[in-house]
Amino acid sequence: MCGIFAYVNHLVPIKRKEVLEILIKGLQRLEYRGYDSAGVAIDGGNSYNEDEGIRIIKKRGKVKVLEEEIYIQEDLDMERVFNTHVGIAHTRWATHGEPNAVNSHPQRSSTNNEFVVIHNGIITNYKDVKKFLQNKGHVFESDTDTEVIAKLVFHLYEKHKDDKITFRELVEHTIQQLEGAYALVFKSIHFPGECVVTRRGSPLLIGVKSNTRLSTDHIPILYSKDLPDQRGGKKNITANIARHPSTTEFHPVGPEREVEYFFASDASAVIEHTNQVIYLEDDDVASVVDGCLSIHRVKRTIDDSTVREVITLKMEIQQIMKGNFSSFMQKEIFEQPESVVNTMRGRVNFETNQVNLGGIKDYMSEIRRCRRLLFIACGTSYHSAVATRQLLEELTELPVMVELASDFLDRSTPVFRDDVCFFISQSGETADTLMALRYCKTRGALIVGITNTVGSSICRESHCGVHINAGPEIGVASTKAYTSQFISLVMFGLMMSDDRISLQSRRAEIIRGLQRLPEQIKEVLKVDEQIHSLAQELYQQKSLLVMGRGYNFATCLEGALKIKELTYMHSEGILAGELKHGPLALVDKAMPVIMIVTRDHVYPKCMNALQQVKARHGKPIVICESGDEETIMAANKCLEVARSVDCIQGILTIIPLQLLSMHIAELKSLDVDCPRNLAKSVTVE
Repeated sequence: MCGIFAYVNHLVPIKRKEVLEILIKGLQRLEYRGYDSAGVAIDGGNSYNEDEGIRIIKKRGKVKVLEEEIYIQEDLDMERVFNTHVGIAHTRWATHGEPNAVNSHPQRSSTNNEFVVIHNGIITNYKDVKKFLQNKGHVFESDTDTEVIAKLVFHLYEKHKDDKITFRELVEHTIQQLEGAYALVFKSIHFPGECVVTRRGSPLLIGVKSNTRLSTDHIPILYSKDLPDQRGGKKNITANIARHPSTTEFHPVGPEREVEYFFASDASAVIEHTNQVIYLEDDDVASVVDGCLSIHRVKRTIDDSTVREVITLKMEIQQIMKGNFSSFMQKEIFEQPESVVNTMRGRVNFETNQVNLGGIKDYMSEIRRCRRLLFIACGTSYHSAVATRQLLEELTELPVMVELASDFLDRSTPVFRDDVCFFISQSGETADTLMALRYCKTRGALIVGITNTVGSSICRESHCGVHINAGPEIGVASTKAYTSQFISLVMFGLMMSDDRISLQSRRAEIIRGLQRLPEQIKEVLKVDEQIHSLAQELYQQKSLLVMGRGYNFATCLEGALKIKELTYMHSEGILAGELKHGPLALVDKAMPVIMIVTRDHVYPKCMNALQQVKARHGKPIVICESGDEETIMAANKCLEVARSVDCIQGILTIIPLQLLSMHIAELKSLDVDCPRNLAKSVTVE
């Protein structure tokens, strides 16, 4: 959803033009998250003795439009050099107020920009805060929930400015009045060269770049001095502990104190600058003062970690570049032969038929003793669980529930201590999934996270988990993450059944199928030209039905979702067994129908559904196995894919639908990587 990027340089001389280039490049790296407007805030003024203030530039539309607006500002000296500077930038995905320049971020406290803030998330009590501030005389200019934050911090500053309150303390007071989810970055004319950031529910990380060794790779957490004790009084938890700044702050070592800090919603925005990052946790408040970073928390809880670790990212800049592909989505579809190998690398031994998922192996005895398995996710991640449910029931002989996270929470679903709950999310930050995780965790269930993002909230809050190793996925419509999630769940099922003598032949068959997958995916990708020709016949249609059953029902749901996301066509994934119970009424000679018919245990039933469609003058396009003459003869048009084991055939049958949705979108001149109204990382409910 919204993208946050901020840059702080301390004793690193840099031109204003270069600052703006860093901010714009950071926003471009976050474009995949989905947005409708963008803005920046930088120091104003064109000379050292001029009253600088803060300059805000905002525009509706793409980052490119914002960039053009910046460079037509005639009153900004782009060559001015700053030794220390704080710049903040934001891409907005509208939640409160329509997309326009006024509602874009940064939001400001007043017309002279004394405090400015950028925000990812939703403030649920903003109406109450807004009413309070209006009663105090504050005038609002936007429809956003974020503006109340800027005006609240300004109100508190005016109230406490004689108390010599610090910028960090101001932010701590402010966030204690807020409810909801947020990642926030603050900048103020009253605290030049300082930046304060905080998060709750929305992701935020800090990148650190320095030419010298850093003072520590573990930053200690500090707590506010006055906290209520159990009797309701106040106690000073730091009164008896003498702390020296060198042990509580993070900075370069030695006389050369040059340092740069990057604050971002996602590691992809900072990787070209540094691979040293710190992931903030909920309720952390980080501040940079005189080039020194410190992290505070308002309250101490039992489960608190006392440090934040500096992590070295293994991501490469080439992974987030398009290369020779027309879009990130095309690149990610064609990366699937490699991404499935990366998911299995070091985990599947094809010689001994052994599977070892290191992230959960210490918990396997507890998982085997559980009452049931719950798989909770949203969107594409949900479909990966649907795709593997039947296999997991077969291999574990346990009840397997697959739930949409939002509905799971709405129903207040009963969860027990002997349940094992899997939470699947590409980003690891999906708000509904994260809320469901916390719901289950408080009820004593074992929590297993399956994500593609190291250091994400779901990673940190799970007891154990599996990293799918698909590599960065930039396109909003998920492709390679789906197939890697699929394989990760298959590997879990294989690991659960490794001691079952009766299942060894089935396990061996599946593992052989996994070994062949990369080459088979390459074969499927060769039908791209045929799919492009099919897209030319379909792109002017208003609706498209996708039918299948058994293992391929999830492929229908996921394929229909891709078509909806990218082409804005109505598309529906239909269980072929339900055809006679309503959907058959939609079928006529004008309705395009795609059917997935493979040689598994429901093949006769799928062929029956195919004949029913043809009997209503439908002209089904069939995705079938290579060389299946009977099915090819029955179809109007056919897309052939390699034959694999029934339970992993869905990895091959989804690829033609991924390609089809991409080609239709391109033919309609739509943005393949950033579909309208959608976001890559859904960090609000």
